[in-house]
Amino acid sequence: MSPRPDVRATGEGGRVGVVLRQMTAGDLPAVMVIERETFPADAWSEVMLRGELDDQPRTRHYVVAVLGEEIVGYAGLAAAGDQADVQTIAVSAGHRRAGIGGAMLTELLAEAVRRGAREIFLEVRADNPSAQAVYDRFGFEAIGVRRRYYEDGTDAIMMKKDLHA
Repeated sequence: MSPRPDVRATGEGGRVGVVLRQMTAGDLPAVMVIERETFPADAWSEVMLRGELDDQPRTRHYVVAVLGEEIVGYAGLAAAGDQADVQTIAVSAGHRRAGIGGAMLTELLAEAVRRGAREIFLEVRADNPSAQAVYDRFGFEAIGVRRRYYEDGTDAIMMKKDLHA
């Protein structure tokens, strides 16, 4: 599967603000800053993210959100067979609530459909109601809890969305 062209994302209020493009290894330094800022207790290592990129485009799809010359967010999808999983979504603190996370989630959902997935899953921290609300708005439903899933002992809420409903 060849990389998709850049996607212009429209934030809240209809403003074109960011460009979504495929993540590359060269993006990892900027992505790791956002990763550590967003997930201080359980950040992925650069080696883990590099491994995800190495599996593109076979089973992974990772994008970055670029505003001007700055990477302000990133998101990743794993897809195999008829199932997909949102691996991660993060937006830098100064750019949250601007529609960037929603734009990236929209791209992941579209890619899951392009890859033939019929359903998509994710885990979200039980102590993150704003992220849960975003996923609710996108049609995800809670299907269970993974107790003490995160490194700091926080539970994860498992969510699912049917893509062909």
